[in-house]
Amino acid sequence: MAAIRRPITLAAAVATAVTLGATALTLPALAADGGAAAAPQVELKDGTLDWGFKESFRKYVTGMAMGKIEATDGAKQAADNGVFTFTDGTGTYDTGTHATDTAFKGAVRFSSTAHGFDIKMSDVKVRTEGTGGAIQADVSLNGTAQNDIDLAKLDLTGIKPGQGEGGAMTFKDIPATLTADGAKAFNGMYKEGDKLDPATLTVKAAGAPTEKPTETPKPTDKPTETPKPTEKPSETPKPTDKPTATPKPTTTSDAEAPAGKVYDGSLAWGVKESFRRYIESGGGATLSGGAEKNDNGYDFPYAKADLDADAKKLTASFGGAVRFAYKAHGIDMKFSDIKVAADGAKGTLTVDVTTPKGTNDDVKFATLDLSKASYEAKDDVVLLDKIPAAFTAAGAKQFANETTGSMYKEGDAIDPVTVALSVADGAELPGGSGGSGGSTGGGGSTGSGSTGGGSASASLGGGGSVGGGTGGSLASTGSSTPTGALIGVAGAVVVAGAGAVYVARRRVS
Repeated sequence: MAAIRRPITLAAAVATAVTLGATALTLPALAADGGAAAAPQVELKDGTLDWGFKESFRKYVTGMAMGKIEATDGAKQAADNGVFTFTDGTGTYDTGTHATDTAFKGAVRFSSTAHGFDIKMSDVKVRTEGTGGAIQADVSLNGTAQNDIDLAKLDLTGIKPGQGEGGAMTFKDIPATLTADGAKAFNGMYKEGDKLDPATLTVKAAGAPTEKPTETPKPTDKPTETPKPTEKPSETPKPTDKPTATPKPTTTSDAEAPAGKVYDGSLAWGVKESFRRYIESGGGATLSGGAEKNDNGYDFPYAKADLDADAKKLTASFGGAVRFAYKAHGIDMKFSDIKVAADGAKGTLTVDVTTPKGTNDDVKFATLDLSKASYEAKDDVVLLDKIPAAFTAAGAKQFANETTGSMYKEGDAIDPVTVALSVADGAELPGGSGGSGGSTGGGGSTGSGSTGGGSASASLGGGGSVGGGTGGSLASTGSSTPTGALIGVAGAVVVAGAGAVYVARRRVS
């Protein structure tokens, strides 16, 4: 491809990008003739940045924190606690490197008197070059400012431009992650690399718009020839006779062992990492019934199971329980009687959820994606390793309060599930236990039947039920506070990382 010999407008660059199937911002730099003169820059105007920082944080601010969000100085917020639009963007576009540098008007302030924080983002800029970029801003936390920091890292890999009104070039849904400086600016409530809301950048050259991209629909006539090859698959049913030979390998299991018999097993699961981190910021988790802590959550002991590896079906039950308590925030939740049901590529995780209100038995808590799982035994162990799990509607509902509902929704990812089942007596199960089955957490961890230094009992007891007979329930903070709302606090904070916000408040005050 010939080098660019004259200045081009950004809109023209879009037209070229569409024609070539590449983006102007992600193309490698093109050298000028002879490499002597620097590539010209194009002035940008009327730019916008649509970005919500982090949806779960917005929900936390207006929900559990009982705070408010204010968009000022040219910034606007979409309805229903939506994303922010920063306006009147001006800057430059380098025709040689395809880099952009755009500054926007607008500021956003997050504040909560109840949780003691006041955070403001202003002077927002976006910088892009090649496949990378950053969102820069001034961030003030409770009056202490950190100016011109790279708040978010942008990844433009695979992002293609669209043409907007008046010849504008729009880069939609650019993945964004928190930087180390961004984490510091928010006082450690999130960590570097945490996923933020995607950003949409729209920029417009000061020159006239181009209408060339409107010619691109012409090539769409070519796909009309593709239906012809669809006749070939009609021959594929013939090889289906081969799988009839597969039952033979099933004789590799112990000849004396009944088909499908399971001798032992274990379940490794951490519920949800952000939930555990929140609880540890001021409370703790108590394990009982043989459950033990590991590096990524908890190990639950085997109870019983039925397995049909050939049909790719299993049902398994596990003992033990984990109870999360955070006295200051009125949290007292226990998860026990965990069951896994799997059928081919799909499965369900079922748990009993106990709160001071009582126990919800056999809650279909999460769906399991076993599309990449193998039911084949290796060393006499069937291992369904790190199976992706996501909330069901019923699972998310366990964290609902009586005013705003649950901060989780159906489909939200939770910690993966690992199930190991031995199909021969004495087969060695994979390791994973990293603890002794006692209490977990930091300074507020539960232990010896108490939490947070309070006198309320946190003993799980042999019956596996909290509340009722436990007397001084951790969630009992007064008749004016609905118990359901207290339980829902967990959902609100877990999604938003509010445990860290609470820590930030205490450190700054």
